[in-house]
Amino acid sequence: MNHIVEPESKEPDQDSIYNSVEDMETQEADSTEALDETERAAVEPAPDGGARPEQLNGDTDVCLVTTTQDAEMEEDEARSEATFSFSVPNFSKLKESVFSPPCFVRNLPWKIMVMPRTNPGQDRKPQRSLGFFLQCNADSESASWSCHASAELRLLSVKEGVDDFNRKITHLFYSKENDWGFSHFMTWNEVLDEERGYIKNDTITLQVKVNADAPHGVSWDSKKHTGYVGLKNQGATCYMNSLLQTLFFTNTIRKAVYKMPTENDDSSKSVALALQRVFYELQFSDKPVGTKKLTKSFGWETMDSFMQHDVQEFLRVLLDKLETKMKGTCVEGVIPKLFEGKTISYCRCKHVDYQSSLTETYYDIQLNIKDKKNIYESFKDYVEPQTLDGDNKYAAGEHGLQEAVKGVIFETLPPVLHLHLMRFQYDPITDSSVKFNDRFEFPDVLHLNAFLQAPDSTPAADYVLHAVLVHSGDNHGGHYVVFINPRGDGKWCKFDDDVVSRCTRQEAIDHNFGGQDEELNLTVRHCTNAYMLVYIRKSLLAEVLQEVTEDDIPLELTERLQEEKRLEAIRRKERNEQHLYMPVQVVLEDSFEGHHGPDLFDPEKVNYRTFRVKKSATLQEMMELFSESLKIPVDQLRPWPMTIRTNQTNRPTVIDMEGDLLKKVSDLADSTSAWTLFLETLPADRPAGATLPPFDKESDVLLFFKLYDPRTKQIHYCGHQYIAITSKVRELVPLLNERAGFPADTELQLYEELKPNYVERLEELETSLDKALEELMDGDIILFQKAEHDPCDGELPTVEDYFKDLFYRVEVTFCDKTAPSDPGMVIELSQRMNYDQMARAVALRLGTDPYMLQFFKAQNYREGPGNALRCTYEGTLKDLLVGYKPRQPKRIYYQQLSIRINELENKRQVKCIWVGPKLKEEKELVLYPNKDGTVGDLLEEAAKQVQLADGGSGQLRLLEVVGHKILSVVKELTALDTLPVGSAKVYRVEETPRDELKLEDDELLVPCAHFQKEIFSTFGVPFLLKIKDGEPFSAVKERIQKRLEAPEKEFEKFRFAVVSQGTQKFVPDDADWHLNMQDIRPKLSAAGSPTLAVSWLGLEHVNKTPKRSRYNYLEKAIKIYN
Repeated sequence: MNHIVEPESKEPDQDSIYNSVEDMETQEADSTEALDETERAAVEPAPDGGARPEQLNGDTDVCLVTTTQDAEMEEDEARSEATFSFSVPNFSKLKESVFSPPCFVRNLPWKIMVMPRTNPGQDRKPQRSLGFFLQCNADSESASWSCHASAELRLLSVKEGVDDFNRKITHLFYSKENDWGFSHFMTWNEVLDEERGYIKNDTITLQVKVNADAPHGVSWDSKKHTGYVGLKNQGATCYMNSLLQTLFFTNTIRKAVYKMPTENDDSSKSVALALQRVFYELQFSDKPVGTKKLTKSFGWETMDSFMQHDVQEFLRVLLDKLETKMKGTCVEGVIPKLFEGKTISYCRCKHVDYQSSLTETYYDIQLNIKDKKNIYESFKDYVEPQTLDGDNKYAAGEHGLQEAVKGVIFETLPPVLHLHLMRFQYDPITDSSVKFNDRFEFPDVLHLNAFLQAPDSTPAADYVLHAVLVHSGDNHGGHYVVFINPRGDGKWCKFDDDVVSRCTRQEAIDHNFGGQDEELNLTVRHCTNAYMLVYIRKSLLAEVLQEVTEDDIPLELTERLQEEKRLEAIRRKERNEQHLYMPVQVVLEDSFEGHHGPDLFDPEKVNYRTFRVKKSATLQEMMELFSESLKIPVDQLRPWPMTIRTNQTNRPTVIDMEGDLLKKVSDLADSTSAWTLFLETLPADRPAGATLPPFDKESDVLLFFKLYDPRTKQIHYCGHQYIAITSKVRELVPLLNERAGFPADTELQLYEELKPNYVERLEELETSLDKALEELMDGDIILFQKAEHDPCDGELPTVEDYFKDLFYRVEVTFCDKTAPSDPGMVIELSQRMNYDQMARAVALRLGTDPYMLQFFKAQNYREGPGNALRCTYEGTLKDLLVGYKPRQPKRIYYQQLSIRINELENKRQVKCIWVGPKLKEEKELVLYPNKDGTVGDLLEEAAKQVQLADGGSGQLRLLEVVGHKILSVVKELTALDTLPVGSAKVYRVEETPRDELKLEDDELLVPCAHFQKEIFSTFGVPFLLKIKDGEPFSAVKERIQKRLEAPEKEFEKFRFAVVSQGTQKFVPDDADWHLNMQDIRPKLSAAGSPTLAVSWLGLEHVNKTPKRSRYNYLEKAIKIYN
């Protein structure tokens, strides 16, 4: 229960609800925090420990509906407003809370709650009071619902001439704060005093007039109540939802979008198709429509859906994208025809016959609302002529500078007029963007003839208000909703993401004018106001809003979207029934081809054929499913479940096809998560009608064969065979020679694959299989190779060598260090490789010299390159990959070099910024002087990469810069290894001006830096300036202006200060003032120049360079990538 002593001081700040949380459903708060001790007691449980009982005490009046809604809404429980009363007899004996019967508003039950309360009075003595609260949806067990409402709580008068006593509240009702009102509505004695006129026969009557928004998080049927549906919010996409609804109800646009040819478009990347899908769903769906496929088609990542954007910026980007997509189609030109108007910018001289003009097109008009009462004042401001005189005269060609009048006038206005109200503007006082919530009025019908160059008489430029996009919050975030007049007939609806509700004209228009608290009524939030308006030309209203029927949608599009829905329904059904099925992963024998590792296939790389099989299905039914899918008769199929043996090998095992045929699949499988089978099929070369040979699990064994070729160092799969377990090992030789294509009498060496990466040679060929093979089982693998009496000189001459090497095989991903998003290239290498072998392997893939590559270890704690590897690294690849988990992708970074790695390692990499004579940061230099070199060597390297100015000194110098201020000029003899390197320190290379090569005794180089307001707010490119002792400062200013190439008008606004030891002393405007060298002492340091001043000269002016906002995550530019 939540209570208010005084609404002004105890109500929550409603603005805060909308400032930075876009899709609020609940507001976490401790409702007792703001209460005094007496109020806290009221929310405690009853003395018996249970909840306070709900008692109905006395007679109640029926709900009295006195709304101003449409007639058909008056008896509707979904209505937005209602007035209901509750009479309490025997009031003086009231001891516990009593509740009225529910009155339904917005489909939620609302009750009056009355209770006696005890509050401390002015003299701190307990004072009994009447507690009066409005309760909403208290019996709901849901924790996700919310409903914003305002109400007037009244104690009705029973005496003629006495007014009702009323107080107002506004609150976001939700599960934890489902009631709101006043602990001290009126003192108990005042209520009981019949002279005051509020009680008669010990009975009082309380009344509530409540106005509620459509609720969130409950079953609200927007289609039923309004005929329209909303759009789901992905996190922070309310700005997009509001605009999409506006475009959807601009029916001409909807028709054009439907007609865009998309039959050949990729369903996941086509913006046009995704927009068609959203519009189609909005038109025909009964439930809120999702927009994830649309944002995915934009090329947006998940985080883009959680970034707040400007609705006008999104409108421009989307219309531009649609206009581009419509070119060359049957709907080309629809967007400019609908939204494009023209303005004429003119400049007319006052005293000579000279003028110029420029015609420009626009899709929206930005109106200044600051200090403007209404939209007409903004339009007048927009076209208000501006006089150019004084220093701001107009350059009129041969007439020279002339006084002139410049302005803009509308040549044409479009059928659909988008008006952007500039509520967000730069505030020079706070040096940031702020939102202006000033009151700004706009009408239902807008008359714009007066603002046209040639006013239209028939028909007049009259516009009907079609949509009001409203923003709640401030410049750091908030929430968008849109009020739309769909048919242009004055019947408004509110579209708040997934919730659509009917609303009055007053709610749609008057409540969104904005204004300060005293100007607003109870239902309006201070930070909520119109941000964008959509008007439609009255004469074209019927054409723009012409009904869109199914006949306007191409048949191919309808069929495609319906097929998508059908497939989605199937997938949804599959997900819902997933617990009834189990996946069966089938691997066929052709998957064993090309596998060069242990076992028969790599489970992570094999291409399974996955079947959804009911857990209750029998083995026979599963085989029939395989037969139907593979188009192979059942008698030509035999399943072999794959099993992980105790020695960690993955091999097929036998299944009793006769005894288990009627058993359930779930009983046969090891796990219901995924069952893997090797499905044996009849070879293709067998005659028609043939069946698989019989297999006797008592006397036969299933063996697989693999051939090793030491010359290619590869394993080749050679099929399988049923073999009698009593057969001798030698009997396999003719079969294996046949499979390998060898002569029948070829001698072979045979091996058994016992474990991953471990084989054992079969020496006794005359022994039976059951004795020769260790624990003979189905699925055993025999490897063989030619018996070489003179082994080849290869690295891996035998199967044993191959499998030992296989143990060390690892896949490494090599990523280009210079390309942050490089997915890398995967190379299989041996962990026993040294640096040279690894470098050769990577260079072979890149087509470069291995000595032109540099490698970097990956950082263990996060992705990214770590320390560089020396080319003399003596460890192995295994040593480089220490710290990686077995299945974790292993990365090594590389970069291609311009010099050989062995040379690079004797050099030091130094990054500098090259700045030209015009003080523009031109490019970054990456220099490689010798490690034991000096700054002079560094400058020699820099001279090879930069273009020096003609007629310059040809001599370079190195500056040490921190925080946009020059600390020192580094001497050429300074050793490079003594240069401190830090993240905030920048080394700058520039050409020394001729006049600074040699300084006289009375001359000094003074560092100059730009700053705004405060000396620590430095920015821009600092520079050095030669100053002579006693030189008039006016001459210094002239040189600075010339160096900066600053326009006279802009330079006049500069202020200058001598900054020393953290304090500034502004230079007076006195023309005779001069710099005193004793105030600017030289810096005598080992690394610096003795002629560089300690103090610096500050240039104070506005920083016009774009700044990175603290809230840049909210201000990322909108882009549609596809």
